[in-house]
Amino acid sequence: MIIDIPKNSDFSIHNLPFGIFSTPERNKRAGIAVGEHILDLAAVHDLGVFDFDEKVVRRRDLNDFIALGKAVTTKVRTDVQKWLQDDHSVLADKPKLFVKQSEAQMHMPVCVGDYTDFYSSMEHATNVGKMFRDPENALLPNWKHIPVGYHGRASSIVVSGHPIHRPKGQTLPKEATQPIFGPTQRLDFELEMGFVVGKNTQMGQSISTSEAEDAIFGLVLFNDWSARDIQKWEYVPLGPFLAKNFASSISPWIITLEALEPFRTNGPQQVPEVLPYLQYEGPKNYDIHLEVGITPNGGTENTVCHSNFKHMYWNMAQQLAHHTVNGCNVHVGDMMASGTISGKGENSYGSMLELAWMGTKPITLSDGTQRKFIHDGDTVTLRAHAEKDDIRIGFGEVSTKVLPAR
Repeated sequence: MIIDIPKNSDFSIHNLPFGIFSTPERNKRAGIAVGEHILDLAAVHDLGVFDFDEKVVRRRDLNDFIALGKAVTTKVRTDVQKWLQDDHSVLADKPKLFVKQSEAQMHMPVCVGDYTDFYSSMEHATNVGKMFRDPENALLPNWKHIPVGYHGRASSIVVSGHPIHRPKGQTLPKEATQPIFGPTQRLDFELEMGFVVGKNTQMGQSISTSEAEDAIFGLVLFNDWSARDIQKWEYVPLGPFLAKNFASSISPWIITLEALEPFRTNGPQQVPEVLPYLQYEGPKNYDIHLEVGITPNGGTENTVCHSNFKHMYWNMAQQLAHHTVNGCNVHVGDMMASGTISGKGENSYGSMLELAWMGTKPITLSDGTQRKFIHDGDTVTLRAHAEKDDIRIGFGEVSTKVLPAR
């Protein structure tokens, strides 16, 4: 192996995800994560081994690289995979091709033109329905027929390490008859995965469930921050607005669908049967372990949630097919998030709203403090990995500190 990869590394030889990095000596450019290092794709291009324009790996985002299509991007990944295992390959004895991750700064991997958030975990939707509507009829009548979603704000998606400020807005306190204005008192994380669109379509064109995976470049971890008290007051009749548009956080490395191939699995049985355009063949879910940690300011991290992406009722192929069935066009770099990923057990709930059950069951951290929702100074960290036999694919993390409202 040309570069040493620690055992149980998120970025094993089987992974090789794409991202955008910089150092004091290198401006923003495309790279591949290899263990604790980054392979500089612009520097590799200088060796004359790629037959595409060098500019696409020297840009500030991966959009143009992704737009080359999977025939090109997959070949880059598999070529690098082969070269890393050959002591006589084009990468051999060229240490300047690599940068330590600890010495690099990561940036948004794509320029996100549009962003859609789905609501695709039945466990999460059921829990929310029990709390806010009817414990006996938690799911709305349409939920098992369509992948419910809403169009979010692309401009406020930030990469891991970028702090966010507590948002302000209108809320209606309990027993009050008039709303008040101020910082949210119920700031929450949402444990999600996001996928990056890898193809452009035209208005009027649809993507079928059988075509969807070819139009999905890869996945990132996604924290869809939420202000629950603002959301409760504003969401009727048109849904989330200020409660969601202030920030979403993603991990910096895009893990390709090809890398995740060994972790395909069947999703939950869908009853009643979905309409023909949402039907699909073969396993479309992925067995990816997820966890969330909360670190108080100056304190130690406390793991508060363990979940799994395989729990999703609506899979990515169905989400993209539904999104485009009316002819809505999509573009390379568009991002679509799964919605909160909750499992059946209480420790697998993917939000504080559920974990602390709307504040009625506070979580006690190791320093003795309690959390109903997220405090100023807290850092929330999402992690994910898939593991089977000797293959491990990790996503790294998305870690975000909460600052006071401005």
